[in-house]
Amino acid sequence: MDPFADLIASLSTDRDEHAGQLARVDLHRQSRKGVPEVIYAPGKNLEVIFRSMEELLSHSGRVIVSRPSPEIRGEIIARYNPRYHVIGNWSVAVEDPNIPLPVLDATVGIITAGSSDWPIAEEAQLVVRHMGCKIIEARDVGVAGIHRLFPPLREMLGQGVDVIIVVAGMDGALPSVVSGLVDVPVVGIPTSTGYGAGGQGWGALLSMLQTCAPGLSVVNIDNGIGGGAVAGMIARQVSKARRANSSNGK
Repeated sequence: MDPFADLIASLSTDRDEHAGQLARVDLHRQSRKGVPEVIYAPGKNLEVIFRSMEELLSHSGRVIVSRPSPEIRGEIIARYNPRYHVIGNWSVAVEDPNIPLPVLDATVGIITAGSSDWPIAEEAQLVVRHMGCKIIEARDVGVAGIHRLFPPLREMLGQGVDVIIVVAGMDGALPSVVSGLVDVPVVGIPTSTGYGAGGQGWGALLSMLQTCAPGLSVVNIDNGIGGGAVAGMIARQVSKARRANSSNGK
């Protein structure tokens, strides 16, 4: 099998749907990459958001809307609940309960340094959920109380976690600490949580980029979607390898 030939075939048959004249929905992103299409709500009116959602729901039975305003989130709930499951707070996933999510043989850990970092972590969580990963979470275990980190980290490693997402603002130190302790890839997501430069995320971003703990990759400030995609794609390859070994009797 030639994976590149499969990619070319996929691209030649893909058809983007038009949500009016303002958006082109990538219906085949998940089949092509394993990563779901996400609707970024800021800057879009309700009509474009709903048209895009309808295209994705009719195609796959699920959709993620990133960062809707409270008003738009309320409109989404009113339109789709209870026919669909609507989950999430800062970002929202709408899921047809009759269409199962993918299932990967892989586990993603998600750790936040502070409670204020959870909205960004939620984006990552929704992405890896729609990719089919098992998820283990630990919230508010930052370096200011480092003793809080060890019980959930022990649980994650004990359950065979394959990649860990660490979300932190302020000094952004937690991803480096975690990466120095574990033997799995760590994805750092800096957040704009904190004071001064910390409140813009620059302190956390630069701290993570300057890590001396190998195995830490870093995405952009507040990029929960991107961090979730990186972790989910790592988990997807792990799952493929496990299933291949299992089918070969290894």
